[in-house]
Amino acid sequence: MSEPTLEDRFHLIGIGGAGMSVVAELLASRGATVEGSDREDSAVLEHLRSVGVRVFVGHEASHVDPDSVVVVSTAIREDNPELAIARTRGQLVIHRSQALALAATGMRFVGVAGAHGKTSTSGMLAIALAACGLDPSVAVGGVLPQLGTGAHLGGGDVFVAEADESDGSFLNYSPAIEIVTNVEPDHLDRYHSREEFEHIFVEFARRLVPGGLLVTCGEDEGAVRLAAAARAQGLWVVTYGRPERALCEVDVEISDVRVKARGATARLAWGERHAELVMSVPGEHNVLNAAGAWVAGIECGLEPQAVADGLGRFTGAARRFEARGQVGSRRLFDDYAHHPTEVEAAIREARVVADGAPVTVVFQPHLYSRTRIFAERFARALAGADHVVLAGIYGAREDPEPGVDSTLISSRVPGASYVEDMHEAARLAASVTPEGGVCVTMGAGSITRCGDDVLEEWKRMEA
Repeated sequence: MSEPTLEDRFHLIGIGGAGMSVVAELLASRGATVEGSDREDSAVLEHLRSVGVRVFVGHEASHVDPDSVVVVSTAIREDNPELAIARTRGQLVIHRSQALALAATGMRFVGVAGAHGKTSTSGMLAIALAACGLDPSVAVGGVLPQLGTGAHLGGGDVFVAEADESDGSFLNYSPAIEIVTNVEPDHLDRYHSREEFEHIFVEFARRLVPGGLLVTCGEDEGAVRLAAAARAQGLWVVTYGRPERALCEVDVEISDVRVKARGATARLAWGERHAELVMSVPGEHNVLNAAGAWVAGIECGLEPQAVADGLGRFTGAARRFEARGQVGSRRLFDDYAHHPTEVEAAIREARVVADGAPVTVVFQPHLYSRTRIFAERFARALAGADHVVLAGIYGAREDPEPGVDSTLISSRVPGASYVEDMHEAARLAASVTPEGGVCVTMGAGSITRCGDDVLEEWKRMEA
């Protein structure tokens, strides 16, 4: 079966997903004929229609043109009627990452990987490169306000993309630069052990083109082990971190970190190269992410301070501690956090923004396996909030597991409530948020839709 080209017709199953919609838009931007389907209509599908992509609502075999290359993600099951008919016909079926690699043909590929921080780091780098005039192509799993999308086909020769480790699909890329924000174990339903999870990142490092650069965080145990393994294989590695917190001698030193409610500042030093960083987004984790992006920007040929200035223009990505509204003195934010480390970081960020006021979190766990494996760690992370409400688990690609529900977490958090329906959970969270407080809807699933529930409850309380 021949390799796909941009001359082919593509049918994307689950085209409304964060990663799949980006691929669809990029393929269409490069002149390919693109269509696809999703379970329900959405603003994402409407946007795709506006850029010339044909979309179907619902999954039916009749939607699939016999001449199409069918694009799937790991979330698409074999019994999906569109995938089933493609298999029966012998049509070419490729993974989303293969389609993205095709869209990036002829460009310098910068792949951003890690259990957390991919979207923010790739978004920062994309905005910084654009500010410096490089006009990069972008494939980010969240909308960047400056672009109005997570997908952009630029006029330059750099392609910045998230590289997904969850299913090993990042091994389909051949990056010139890799940024690995961390290698903290996740997706243990697939990898089963820390060692197996870390090994896939070593394989990713081996995908670098000759002379390529691996950038890793020196404050993360797994990333430090990755750096050592990559150097042992003769790869070029640059590590970054705060010397007092680093687990190795870092190449890029971060110092004078100051986090504020509306941003952060730091000083970056890489040998003789220095820069003052002034961020528009808060959080120590974002300073670390920016340091990795800074190294990549310099490797793209830019001046150190110019890259840092460009990073300062990043105002966040959709669902990354995104401000969603305010009623009176109460403020609402939405965050994609779905791993204990991400939850802890988001609550820490909320604490800074709240400036001493109470913090309420309504959390929707993502995946039954992740809930089971990390229940205790989720509980410890959520305990950092003043009020916690758990909604039912968003199963995504998984079937329910007997005995696994959100009470595995809520029962371990003193004072936490559990309400299965996410809309009711959101209204309860709103009702316990006092004047001046901050409420965060949190999770990788559908909880983001509940912002209106929170705001309407606050309006009712203010009336």
